[in-house]
Amino acid sequence: MDTLNLLMTGFATAITPYNLMWCFIGCVIGTAVGVLPGIGPAVAVAMLLPITTKVDVTASMIFFAGIYYGAMYGGSTTSILLNTPGESGSMVTAMEGNKMAKNGRAGAALATAAIGSFVAGTIATIGVTFFAPLVAQYAVKLGPPEYFLLMVLAFTTVSAVLGKSTLRGMTALFIGLAIGLIGIDQISAQPRYTGGVPELLDGIEVVLIAVGLFAVGEALYHVLYEGKAAETRNPMSKVHMTGAEWRRSWPAWLRATAIGFPFGTIPAGGSEIPTFLSYATEKKLSKHPEEFGTTGAIEGVAGPEAANNAAITATLIPLLTLGIPTSNTTAILLGAFQNYGIQPGPQLFQTSAALVWALIASLYIGNVMLLILNLPLVGLWVKLLKIPKPHLYAGILIFATVGVYGMRQSAFDLVLLYAIGLLGVVMRRFDFPTAPVVVGMILGPLAEAQMRNALSIGEGKWTVFLQRPGSVTLLVVIVAVLLLPRAIKMWQARRA
Repeated sequence: MDTLNLLMTGFATAITPYNLMWCFIGCVIGTAVGVLPGIGPAVAVAMLLPITTKVDVTASMIFFAGIYYGAMYGGSTTSILLNTPGESGSMVTAMEGNKMAKNGRAGAALATAAIGSFVAGTIATIGVTFFAPLVAQYAVKLGPPEYFLLMVLAFTTVSAVLGKSTLRGMTALFIGLAIGLIGIDQISAQPRYTGGVPELLDGIEVVLIAVGLFAVGEALYHVLYEGKAAETRNPMSKVHMTGAEWRRSWPAWLRATAIGFPFGTIPAGGSEIPTFLSYATEKKLSKHPEEFGTTGAIEGVAGPEAANNAAITATLIPLLTLGIPTSNTTAILLGAFQNYGIQPGPQLFQTSAALVWALIASLYIGNVMLLILNLPLVGLWVKLLKIPKPHLYAGILIFATVGVYGMRQSAFDLVLLYAIGLLGVVMRRFDFPTAPVVVGMILGPLAEAQMRNALSIGEGKWTVFLQRPGSVTLLVVIVAVLLLPRAIKMWQARRA
C-alpha cells in the first residue's frame, strides 16, 4: 500500500503543468530522434544535458525519460519504412516490418509496433513501480566491499556486453577510468594527471565527455565516413489493424514483455538479446511460418518491438537502485543525475523519494502521450526524413558547441570538446564502444572511494572481499561473466 501511496504522490508532482510540458517536449523530441536514422537517444540526451542544467531537477529527469521512451517508439518508423534501424534494438523489427511495408501493409506494421510498445512499456513500468523499491530495500544493506565489487561487476558487464569484443570494451573502460582520475584526489588533496593545466584541477565534466563522445563524435563520423546512400521509402498505408492482426499481435506483445523485462533488470541486460529471442519464439509458435522472411509476419514486428520497450524500461531498475547503467543512454542519464549532485543507488528512494516517484509516474503519462503522438501523427514524423543530412549534423554540432560553452564560458572546454569528439570518431571507426568510457569516468572515482573504505575496514588486508557472503557471491558472478562466454565458445568450437 505504501508503494501505491508514493506513486500517487508521484502522479501529483508529474501532472503539474510545468512537468507535463517537459514530459510532452521530451516525448516529441524522443520520437523525432527515433525517426531520424543515425541519431539515438544517447546523442539527444548528451546534446541537451548542458541546456537543462538551469531546469528544475524533477522536470529535467522527466524530460530525459520522455526522450528515452520516445526514441524507442520512433525507431520503429524508420525500421519499417526505410529498413534503417536507428537503434540496435530495432534491427529485428526491420526484418519483418520492412517486408510488410513492401507488400502494402506498412500501416499494420506501424500500428502493432506502437500499440505493442505501449502495452509492453506500461506492464514494464508497473514492474519498475513494485520491484525497484524492493531491490533498493535489500541494496541498502550492502557495505563498501559489496559496493566496490558491484561496480567492478558493472565494469565487466558493460564492457563485455556493449563492445564487439571484450578487449575493445575493456580498452574503452580504461580510457574512462583514466579520465575519471584527472583532478584533485578526494582524500590526499593532491592534483592527479592535470599536466599543470589549471582548468583540469576540478576534473573533466561528465557533460562535456558525454556531448563530445556522443553528439560531436556521432556528427563528425557521419560527415567523414557515411556515404550518400540513396534511401528508398516504402509507401504509407492507413495505420490500423484488422481483427485477425489484433488476434495475432496481442499474445506476441505479452510473451515479448515477459522475455524483455528480466533482461533489462540484470546488469548485463540490453535490448538486442530479448528482441532476437522474441523473434525466434514468435517464428516457432506462429501458425503462419511461411510469412516470415517473405511477405512479412505481423508477429515478427509485434514481439521484438514489445520486447525492446520492456527491456528498455526495465533498465531503470539497476540505474535507480544500484547506480549501474546498462546501456548508452542510461550511462548518460547517470551523468545527468550526478550533474544535479544526486547519486543513484539504494539511498535514492529515501533521499530523493519525490524525484524518483515523479519520474516513475511520468513513465505512465509518457506512454499514453507517445501512443497518441505515434498512431495518428505517423505521417508527420515521416516528413522529418526529408531533412538533408548535412543540415542535420551541422545543427547538432552548433547545438553541442553552444551548450558546452554556456556551462563555464571557457574556450578550453571547447578545445577539449572537439578533442574528445575526435576520440569518439576514432572509437566509432574501429568499433570501440563509447558507453564504457562514460561508465568508467562516472563510476571510477566512486569505486576507488569504496575500495579505500573497504580496505580501511579490513585494516589494509585484501581478504576483506572474501569475508562476507555478499562480496564472495559478487566475485563468483564477476568471474563467471568473464569466463563463461569463452568457455561456451570453446565448447561450441569443439562440437563443430
